[in-house]
Amino acid sequence: MTLFWAIAAALTVAALLFLLPPLLRRRTTPPDARIAANAAIYREQLAELGAELQRGVLTKEEFERAGREIERRIVAEHAGGAPAPATHRPPLAAALAVGLLLPLAVVLGYLQLGTPGALGDAATKPSHAVSPDQMEALVERLAARMQQTPEDAEGWMLLGRSLSALAQYDRAAEAYARASRLVPKDAGLLADYADTLAMAQGRKLDGEPFAIVKRALAIDPEHLKSLALAGSAEFERRNYATAIAYWERILKVAPPESEFARSVAGSIAEARQIGGIASASAPAPAPASASVSSLQGVVSLDPALKSKISPDDTVFVLARPASGSRMPLAVARTTAGALPYRFTLDDSMAMAAGATISSHAKVVVAARVSKTGNAVAQKGDIEGISAPVAPGASGVQVVISKTID
Repeated sequence: MTLFWAIAAALTVAALLFLLPPLLRRRTTPPDARIAANAAIYREQLAELGAELQRGVLTKEEFERAGREIERRIVAEHAGGAPAPATHRPPLAAALAVGLLLPLAVVLGYLQLGTPGALGDAATKPSHAVSPDQMEALVERLAARMQQTPEDAEGWMLLGRSLSALAQYDRAAEAYARASRLVPKDAGLLADYADTLAMAQGRKLDGEPFAIVKRALAIDPEHLKSLALAGSAEFERRNYATAIAYWERILKVAPPESEFARSVAGSIAEARQIGGIASASAPAPAPASASVSSLQGVVSLDPALKSKISPDDTVFVLARPASGSRMPLAVARTTAGALPYRFTLDDSMAMAAGATISSHAKVVVAARVSKTGNAVAQKGDIEGISAPVAPGASGVQVVISKTID
């Protein structure tokens, strides 16, 4: 591999040595050569005029007028005596473009059209991934370049994203700060800045990060990432109702089938449960004997999987439509240590207006053990789903028995 790239680099340098000297050389055109070249051009023009006269494209008067114009050019060419040799400045821009773009084109062209995997050991799986050390070196080169071009807002944003990918959150926040001073009205940039600054502060949004989020929302009140961060900041402050208000604004515009929307819905359910807050859109509870807005049952764990969980693992229990949308209609949260768990899900736990248990003919109840406590299903979580039931059903059985691959 190293030998191949060394040869490729040598060939690229040879090509540059062949291309750059002619571009950089200051060229002088002898006066006789210029006169001869101009005379040839004038002869071609006269021949074209003659041909157009024969075809009838030009009248005789137009032909004579054009011929006199060419004669005036010839006289002007020689009126000042012998001209000085013409000196041409080397095209530095073209030389610079060739010097920078040719090596880049060679590398990208090979990666796109070549077979880099053939260079590796046949017993190993080839990879084009940049190593951490190479990535860090590239980022440092970008950081050095930004010191030379401090007014490049896009460069600072790219540096901020790159440093965040390397988990260098302090430096990333500084880069985003530089970019935000140059582009103060970009809501997306401000949201990224706030998120990175929070990471630099130990994942805490309170204080300056939240202030930056509010600036972003003042620019774009429907910016999804800013709404999500604002809700998280209020949740940290235990202002659960305010957090829910921010997150519900996301559900009005985010695609309901998206993973993002489902994650937000889970966060809303958690805030409602912790804060003891019922859905504003939920109807008043009906008498138990007549309720068709609730589901009751038991969640249990397959004994064969007992060794794979710990009592503190989070368990989400949710109702959702039996077909179509997977948006949760109601969510409850408990721990694996509480299994078997007797649940009641009803319309007061609705995630959004109109998305209730009673508004669907058939629903299912799903239960999932989450090692991370994430409301979105992750690989390694263990889940179980009931058979479809009608709203108002009781005795619903959910057995957590399947590991998510």
